[in-house]
Amino acid sequence: MATQTTSSSSSSWKYDVFLSFCGVDTRKNFTDHLYTALKQKGIVTFRDDEKLERGKYISLELLKAIEESKYAIIVLSRNYASSRWCLIELAKIVGCMKENRMTVLPVFHYVDPSHVRNQTGTLIEAFAKHEKDPKINIQDVQEWKAAMKEVGNISGWDLHE
Repeated sequence: MATQTTSSSSSSWKYDVFLSFCGVDTRKNFTDHLYTALKQKGIVTFRDDEKLERGKYISLELLKAIEESKYAIIVLSRNYASSRWCLIELAKIVGCMKENRMTVLPVFHYVDPSHVRNQTGTLIEAFAKHEKDPKINIQDVQEWKAAMKEVGNISGWDLHE
């Protein structure tokens, strides 16, 4: 990722980076700036609102994009764990990481890494809501919690005000 020669055109990856983020928290600020900076450096980056083909089923396209990426930058923000879709992405990313197919780079965007690791703070409330939702399988919630803990144990960037 350090030079343009590592772009996906010279490897088996379609994307260098998959950006996982909660749109309501960071789409119009941090994530937008990060995406622009990566693009300017020639790093081929997947961002959900940028690369999806019209008419495609979003979840399948996103999951495929995760599989086709060498790196994942996960922008963990205040509402990330409240988003069912963010957690589905997170579980997929951690699955790819465990298969040694992906390097995960977490950004703790105004959230304490220890809260992510230990599932405290706003994460308790978010997971409690998912557990009470009859449309959500409890095994999925357990998988999401495990994935969140795993990412919380990865050294990343801790952004504060």
